[in-house]
Amino acid sequence: MAKNLVRAGYALTVYNRTRAAAEALAGELVSIADSPSQVAERSDIVITIVTDSAAVEEVIGGPEGVIQGIKPGSVVVDMSTISPAVERTLDKELRSRSATLVDAPVSGGDVGAIKGTLAIMAGGTRKAFDRVLPLFEAMGKTITYCGPVGNGQLTKLCNQILVSVNLVGVSEAIVFARKNGLDATTMIKAVEGGAAGSWQLSNLGPKVVDKDFDPGFMIDLIQKDLRLVLEAAGAASVALPAASMVHQLFTSAQAFGHGRDGTQAVSQIVSRLSNLE
Repeated sequence: MAKNLVRAGYALTVYNRTRAAAEALAGELVSIADSPSQVAERSDIVITIVTDSAAVEEVIGGPEGVIQGIKPGSVVVDMSTISPAVERTLDKELRSRSATLVDAPVSGGDVGAIKGTLAIMAGGTRKAFDRVLPLFEAMGKTITYCGPVGNGQLTKLCNQILVSVNLVGVSEAIVFARKNGLDATTMIKAVEGGAAGSWQLSNLGPKVVDKDFDPGFMIDLIQKDLRLVLEAAGAASVALPAASMVHQLFTSAQAFGHGRDGTQAVSQIVSRLSNLE
């Protein structure tokens, strides 16, 4: 994502908690900072993308966080997938410093990040969104303004319900085909162009068939997202039976040592349920 911003002509100041990852980007348009606060001191727009709510709170609000160096009028864009409530709290803290937050989680995995074709779901003021839109256009293809702060995260959680439930459906179809003597690859080709087609089927279905579990997006991370889904669902009294079941299947996958594998490794659990593996 940073490389795509550089290709679009933006000068960056970068910080990573693993310094070597930041240093790998160093160049004519990229300088290295020693802390998030230093990034904020040198920038009018600050973008963060880290693992979870606690990491975002530390990187933005911690002792050396963005908020310590933020300049009045700055915009902080958090592209992590975290709790909507945490985003709203951080926005209040930034507003006390005359800055503002846009929560803009992404979908599309490592491939979308590399190709600059991410789906970006943004929440914040319309003015702040319009200001950072050119940067989004350098990183993504489908960019949607979803409303006030927190709505980007809520939209991303809807995304995670859809992709996780769909992936289990893909896994079940492949197990069903194999148990009935069908060639699973032929089955995928036959149905992906019709009503059953999906990104999960076309991109992860072949990996399931080949037992390729290299991570584009890890099971440990989808589990973090599903916990956020179920937490928000509980607060809103929303029943999510399919998402709850999928969360348990991913829990089983973690128990079998697949936590750092790609989400498609949940197919191993679906296979075991039918005594296929």
